Amino acid sequence: MEAVGLFGTVINTPDNVRTIIGNNKIFADTIQNYSANPYRVDLTATISNAVDHRDAIKRIKQRLVTIPNVLSSPAPEVEILQFTLAGPLLCVRPYCSNRHYGQVVFDTNRVIRETFDEAGYPSPMPAYAVSGMYAGPPLDFPGR
Repeated sequence: MEAVGLFGTVINTPDNVRTIIGNNKIFADTIQNYSANPYRVDLTATISNAVDHRDAIKRIKQRLVTIPNVLSSPAPEVEILQFTLAGPLLCVRPYCSNRHYGQVVFDTNRVIRETFDEAGYPSPMPAYAVSGMYAGPPLDFPGR
């Protein structure tokens, strides 16, 4: 926090943005303090529907513990967050201290990419299934 004034509070966010918040907002809304507890890094990674999600989760978990400044307790978490047309969306959560947040975010993204490349996983692609019957007049194709 930089300053608390009569009408506003000035803070610098973790992503280095100076933010001025009207005090009426502070006193009327919920305040979330991301720096009070050990940081949880929330990232996502989509895998192809053709990939075994158990294998992908195991590989990422093995690599997360090798990233400098990732805490061993609590242990990193990797689980299916939701399903998309391209494939399952994994939630990847390593934990780190606040001062290492940026480094852990960048390293985790790099590790996810490298892990998937090394495993030979296909790129996730949205897949649509279209079915139906033609209800119009018979089609007349030239040369038929």
